[in-house]
Amino acid sequence: MTELRRTTRSRAPRKARPAQTPSVGFVSLGCPKALVDSERILSQLRAEGYQVSGDYEGADLVIVNTCGFIDEAVQESLDAIGEALAENGRVIVTGCLGARSAGDGSNLVMKTHPSVMAVTGPHATDEVLGHVHQALPRPHDPFVDLLPPGGIKLTPRHYAYLKISEGCNHRCSFCIIPSMRGDLVSRPIGDVLREAQALFSAGVKELLVVSQDTSAYGVDVRYRSGFVDGRPVRTRLLELAKELGALARAHGAWVRMHYVYPYPHVDDLLPLMAEHHVLPYLDVPFQHAHPRVLKLMKRPASGERNIERVRAWRAICPEVTIRSTFIAGFPGETEDEFEYLLDFLQEAELDRVGCFAYSPVEGATANGLPYPVPDELRAERRERLMALQSDISRRRLERYRGQTLHVLVDGIEEGEDGAYAVGRSQMDAPEIDGVVRFGGSGRLPIGDFVQVLITDSDDHDLLGERVDPA
Repeated sequence: MTELRRTTRSRAPRKARPAQTPSVGFVSLGCPKALVDSERILSQLRAEGYQVSGDYEGADLVIVNTCGFIDEAVQESLDAIGEALAENGRVIVTGCLGARSAGDGSNLVMKTHPSVMAVTGPHATDEVLGHVHQALPRPHDPFVDLLPPGGIKLTPRHYAYLKISEGCNHRCSFCIIPSMRGDLVSRPIGDVLREAQALFSAGVKELLVVSQDTSAYGVDVRYRSGFVDGRPVRTRLLELAKELGALARAHGAWVRMHYVYPYPHVDDLLPLMAEHHVLPYLDVPFQHAHPRVLKLMKRPASGERNIERVRAWRAICPEVTIRSTFIAGFPGETEDEFEYLLDFLQEAELDRVGCFAYSPVEGATANGLPYPVPDELRAERRERLMALQSDISRRRLERYRGQTLHVLVDGIEEGEDGAYAVGRSQMDAPEIDGVVRFGGSGRLPIGDFVQVLITDSDDHDLLGERVDPA
């Protein structure tokens, strides 16, 4: 599913500006993979000497990177395009929504907003840059603004996403990502590690590895070897994790794995996690537990006995945090099959869980399945699942009371009793998991690690006090 993200937004009307270095505004929506696309476009624009505007008024044109996965994301993207047109007037659209068709076969974006300057699909950096060059010629002096070592980032300076592949080889019945982003294309391992090194050198303290199917990294190239500092290294997840872990240790940083499908070879990562080469954190999108529903979803690894996998992972690495997402009310899901999913959650006791009520997506084959679940029942099942998971999460977090955790500081907030810090432990991915809220004397540097004694917890978050390292 998709989480919306928006940056560089303003509602000030656009005014005429004197001739100067051309400036581009940017609105970035969608998942971390889309965010990486935005960063690449911005990095190349800055390398070519363009300025990046923080508001509509200061921009010569605006690029909107869209999401087009679920209906809510489509509407959010169309609204963002409309706002950019109203506030600035010169808009280039890219991203997943750019690849979506309207009901009559025309381009959905062009039909809804015919005044946009150009539309591209996802991961189309060169095409976007070509449209920018045509509408806003490149500056004569390419050295007006030098590119930062890690490129332009839309995340805070202390963490960054690292995309290792594009596309997906699976054809899950509820998903249209392959039709928009294509089949799996793994990045050369040397390129991935060079980008990781640049990010760590720029001060990144947490690197979040993302793709549509992280476990499949290298399948498309048959795990062929690439070269890293003159050494042959296979293009495979295990080798990538080892190399990233070595880079992270040299910089006192974390590596976190996202979107890891539960294939058998994922077990090989757990010893690395137990030894803290990478964080003991697995983001595994199970989506359901009942075998028949998983087959209707056409999920990869649908025949795996996932409860046994969870037990095996915890036996190898007892401190591993397991997060997952599920769909409630999938077409044809019976009450017994939903109860089966609840029983799985009770037994598995996953640490972090998200759940979506099934939402039809235009073009998804699941739309044609018989016996759709009524909207009200989908929502009710989602609520039941999340209520159960809240109890499980609360019990899981109570274990940490009295423990001292390594916490990455994300920010400072004001409360009724004064300022306190908000950070994340190894259990918490940014923006999707819980946080650690804590007080304590001394400077609380954003982007640094501190030690926090956990004193309390609730359904999702931990509370504590900063302590001096032993």
